Amino acid sequence: MKKLSGLFLGDRVIWIVFFALCIISVVEVFSALSTLTYQSGSYILPIARHAAFLITGFVVVQIVHRMPCRYFRAMLPFAVLASVLLLVLLQLGFGITLNGGARWFNFFGISLQPSEIAKGTLVVYTALVLSWYQTDKGVAPGTFKRIFIPTLITCCLIGPENFSTAALLFLVITIMMFIGRVSVVSIGKMLGVIAIIISLCVVWLLSMSKEQSQEVAKLPFLFKRVPTWKSRLEDGLHSKNTKKLSPADFDIDAKAQRGHANIAIASSNIIGKGPGNSVQRDFIPQAYSDFIYAIIVEELGLVGATGVMILYLLLLLRVGYIARSFTESSFPPFLAMGLALLMVTQALANMFVAAGPFVTGQPLPLISRGGTSTLVNCAYIGMILSVSRLAKKQERKRKAATLIAPAVQPEMPETKEEHPEYIPPAEQTAREIASGNFETPDTEQE
Repeated sequence: MKKLSGLFLGDRVIWIVFFALCIISVVEVFSALSTLTYQSGSYILPIARHAAFLITGFVVVQIVHRMPCRYFRAMLPFAVLASVLLLVLLQLGFGITLNGGARWFNFFGISLQPSEIAKGTLVVYTALVLSWYQTDKGVAPGTFKRIFIPTLITCCLIGPENFSTAALLFLVITIMMFIGRVSVVSIGKMLGVIAIIISLCVVWLLSMSKEQSQEVAKLPFLFKRVPTWKSRLEDGLHSKNTKKLSPADFDIDAKAQRGHANIAIASSNIIGKGPGNSVQRDFIPQAYSDFIYAIIVEELGLVGATGVMILYLLLLLRVGYIARSFTESSFPPFLAMGLALLMVTQALANMFVAAGPFVTGQPLPLISRGGTSTLVNCAYIGMILSVSRLAKKQERKRKAATLIAPAVQPEMPETKEEHPEYIPPAEQTAREIASGNFETPDTEQE
């Protein structure tokens, strides 16, 4: 039993959430892989690949959660260099295109998504800066710029190919700055400027024709994704108008993936159709990734959908509890909160895509089928567990210090009337002389 407990150090609740999400992943991804099963001609190979990544991810958790938190700081320069280099190479056209976006590199048959590495790197950097510049009255002047500039650069490198990831990352860093007591005025000014820029961009996109957007797409960097952003913006506005249409007038073939995801959710009930009994999975190309939550709702019903949401919220709340157990605003609690926010906001984005409000998808952390995403999220869990292990260690030290600290004796009263057990010094000396235990000092030695 001791050997088994030695495998799972750190917070038990985090471990339970991790294994629960992995179990749900195996069951639901296996059910949602019907399109890949048909293409490969085998129902074992697609799920075997996913299971292999989960097992590798468990090994990653085992390795990372045993590392001291100072190791994460030490590896930060290398992670920054790798992230920037890969993102720049991606913008220069060295990546491969999958699912309509050039977001990946291929190494020995394994797809690597640089944005996944960049997200964790930026969170580690932000946690480090917040811990360095903490004062009694908040953070030191200049901290906002030290965080905002790297965040802006990272999001600009990620945004052209994956705007939703850049937006979620920016949101997480903003929340981390708020938690780290960065000036609310500075954060408010930043959000105000960004709101103005986004509003102008929306007006610009809606005002141009489809042909004009195609011409703009010939320009490099951010502009090459203008037609995609225009299309998604119009889809989002159009989705509000479709609510007024009758079922006979609704064209499901226009947006088949989203339409069948909505059918999957609408056809469910309290307990769902049961694992493996999804119907709409055969009509959704990304049923095992961006729309996995729709399959979960269809098969597990409202109970399963709520349960998955509770697991992610439990992860966030538990990490918040662990972070608050630290007596000072140091690097580990900021790191744990940033990573938990990163995973939970991504999970909520995936759920909103399946339900309809969002027009672009994100994989569901630890559940959706994926290579880099699965391994990186397992590394996040390992880092959170490392922080929880440090929190437990500090708690044991505090308890030990309390036990071995000498008890403070209360001041004794100066009169016997105030306390019957009190013996004045003169009376104590007289008693010692009468009993023969009083020793006079040797004046020669003094």
